[in-house]
Parts: sequence; C-alpha cells; structure tokens
Amino acid sequence: MAAALVIDNVTLGYERHPAVHHLSLRIEAGSLVAVMGPNGAGKSTLLKGLAGLLKPLEGRIVGLEQQRVAYMPQLAQVDRSFPISVFNMVAMGLWHEIGALGGLSKSQRQRCVDALGAVGLHDFRERTLDTLSGGQFQRALFARLMLQDASVLLLDEPFAAVDERTTSELAAVLQGWHKAGKTVIAVLHDAELVRHHFDHALLLARELVAWGSPADVLSADNLLLARGLHEAFDDKAPLCDVPLHSPSHAPAAGGAP
Repeated sequence: MAAALVIDNVTLGYERHPAVHHLSLRIEAGSLVAVMGPNGAGKSTLLKGLAGLLKPLEGRIVGLEQQRVAYMPQLAQVDRSFPISVFNMVAMGLWHEIGALGGLSKSQRQRCVDALGAVGLHDFRERTLDTLSGGQFQRALFARLMLQDASVLLLDEPFAAVDERTTSELAAVLQGWHKAGKTVIAVLHDAELVRHHFDHALLLARELVAWGSPADVLSADNLLLARGLHEAFDDKAPLCDVPLHSPSHAPAAGGAP
C-alpha cells in the first residue's frame, strides 16, 4: 500500500531566497489535490520540491522514497522544437521499462497506441511535436504520463492553453487515476473546476493559507487572505527560523489547516 506524503516544515527557494515558507502537510495516498494561489505564490516551486528537482532549504519531504513519481511541467517549459514524433515522445513514458537503449516490444508499442487513443490522438502519432496545437500537445503529455505507471503524479497547470472540451476530457483522465488509487497533485487556477473535480485543495501564498475540501478552502475570505498575504511578502526578507514540526502534527488530507 502506498505511503502517505508528509511535508514536514518545508521551506523551498532559489539561491537561499525562500518561495515556500515552513509548510507542514500530510496528504494521504490516493488523494486528488489541487494547489491554488495567486501568481508567484510558490505553487510550481512546491511541485518541483515534491518531484525532487529542488532540495528543501529546511524541513523534509517523506513518503516518496519508494514510489515512482511522474512530473508534468508547465507547457511553456517544454521544448517542442525537438524533431521527434508524437509516438516517440509518448513512448518515453516507458523509459522505466526499456531504458536508454532498449527497443519497444509489440505489446509496448500497442500500449503507446492505446494511450494516444485514450486522449484522442490516435491519428497524430506520426506528426512531429511542433505541428501540434497547445491542447494537442497537452493531450500527448497526458498519454506519456499514462505509460509511466507512477503512483504519484505531479502536474503543473495541466489545463493551460486548452479549450473547455479538452479540459473536461483531461479532467476525466485525472479522475480515472484517482479511482485507480494514484495520488494526483495539480497546480490549477480555475476555482470552479477544482470545486467540481477535486477532493482536496491547498491554498498557498508562499505559506499555507488553507487546506481541506475545496468548498471550505476556496471561500471568498480565504482567497482574499491569500492575495493579501502574497502582496505583503518582502522579497528581500531573510529566511525565518522556526522549530521543526513533527510529521504527526502536519494537517491531514481533509483536515483543517
């Protein structure tokens, strides 16, 4: 059984400048979590910390050591000019099975075709990435995630640059992962979409503002507080120093902050 994810007094930042301050949180395995907050609130930084791309300045992240983690960065961070077909890009999701030099078996090729079909890109497999629209490319990234067979999926703005229909279809993919027992954590901006599709919401303004059900977290008062806290931060402030919290004191999924 997959372990819970514990974020224990974690501070994340760049060149020792903090972007997320002393965050403590417990996310149960299989949770479907939306990360919300104003621009610059530390949402993408948090996902990079969970993905292992950014080492905490303070605190620790526990529960991911023995799990396969898949990370989807923001669309703008992905180079689409590389001359590779949609099929081959999606097939990279099987890296954990075939390695750098391994070829695809017949069954693995069929899994790639099935993943493309599941996101509506069956007829696009021989196209190159630069010929896809933003929405089509996002679908291809979802297909690659399907093949990674990860127990924890981290998605940074997965519905950016896609239309309403594509958003609905990809949200259904997230729901499928959730029903399969996977832990899904996604950075989002659309509060209504979060209220409709997600079980838990985390509201950040470089620190924890609220955590729990979307109905409770995304209240008008909490959203106003998040904007106010973010605007009040001093970008030149030094790292704060507070005692480490015990993981047992981290707010649990569905609990109050």
